[in-house]
Amino acid sequence: MATAENVLKPDFGAQRKHFIFEPHHDELRESIRRFVLKELTPHAEEWEETTFPDSVFHRMGELGFLGLSVPEQYGGQGGDYYANLVLAEELTRAESGGLAMGVAVHTDMATPPILAFGTEEQRQRYLTPAMRGEKIACLGITEPDAGSDVSGIKTRAVRDGDEYVINGSKTYITNGHRADYIVLVTKTDPEAGYDGFTLFLVDMDLPGVIRERKLVKLGMHSSDTALLAFQDVRVPADAVLGTVGKGFYHIMWELQGERLIGAAGCVAGAQHVFEKTLQYAQERTAFGRQIGKFQVTRHKFAEMATKIESARQMVYVTAWRFVNGEYPVREISMAKLHSARVAVEVADECIQIHGGAGYMKEYGVERVWRDMRLNRIGAGTDEIMLDVIGRSYGL
Repeated sequence: MATAENVLKPDFGAQRKHFIFEPHHDELRESIRRFVLKELTPHAEEWEETTFPDSVFHRMGELGFLGLSVPEQYGGQGGDYYANLVLAEELTRAESGGLAMGVAVHTDMATPPILAFGTEEQRQRYLTPAMRGEKIACLGITEPDAGSDVSGIKTRAVRDGDEYVINGSKTYITNGHRADYIVLVTKTDPEAGYDGFTLFLVDMDLPGVIRERKLVKLGMHSSDTALLAFQDVRVPADAVLGTVGKGFYHIMWELQGERLIGAAGCVAGAQHVFEKTLQYAQERTAFGRQIGKFQVTRHKFAEMATKIESARQMVYVTAWRFVNGEYPVREISMAKLHSARVAVEVADECIQIHGGAGYMKEYGVERVWRDMRLNRIGAGTDEIMLDVIGRSYGL
């Protein structure tokens, strides 16, 4: 018979558990969190003005954080994809969206295609030093006239004997000014449609590679974002990454992992600013009591928490499907769309709860909104995600 003593009571302060994470993931999370809070977070304000230094990559390479799911033979830790999610989540505690993005481009956007499609020589030359933080990678997809429409890419690579000659430009390239090499999407056969694209591994110190200028952005100030030009850049034929003519399909595969990691970062970022704002609401008083005690504010937190949790569950379950051999493009698109929207909504509501203080830089809440806003554009806009989802139903 149930009594007051043995009835199960809710423990809202208990640590959240999810079936995809095991004890070693928890240990990894604690290790990354200690590093972030000690070595990254204290510099957040400074790096907003200067961009974060290359030494962050070197240090993370030393600690083994750049290749968590990469096989040990290439300098990684040999872990699973969930370890990458842990890294993306904990980096939000650096209070620097640009830093998290710069690292994610290196770990989850530019280097995975090398592991998946590269030759052994390419993996040793580019992937292994990247895992140690000795080489920094970037990814070249977007062009001045081709963003969401990847098929509209104009950068050309023309075969010339044992070499290819590359001409074109790329824009909005994260890590573009610091990178040692770029995974470059080019068009090798203008008449072949989607079968006319090829990926190349291009060293950024080659003649003809021009880092034109750093771009000035609304947010993500701590990351460097470049406009790049390629003028008669010659690369050997073995610089091709994957199969000639299959670059479009290679990059579409890459985008799925990128979107899922981005979604995880959105959820964690929203959770982090939620917690900061909850603390503010418990400390700030108005009309004689804590502002969190007013029903209107309490309901704001309830709405935010529900949206964050729905996004979290969507990301985790989709990640489980991805890890278990499925290719859930529809659900990845949903997770990316929903998480990015939730993150921006939460950041906006947190500014509102802070009132005038939320609009001031010293509280850091306005920076969260500015940084988060990119997630509804980068790696596929909301509109593209909606179209992918809609088309998946045969519409």
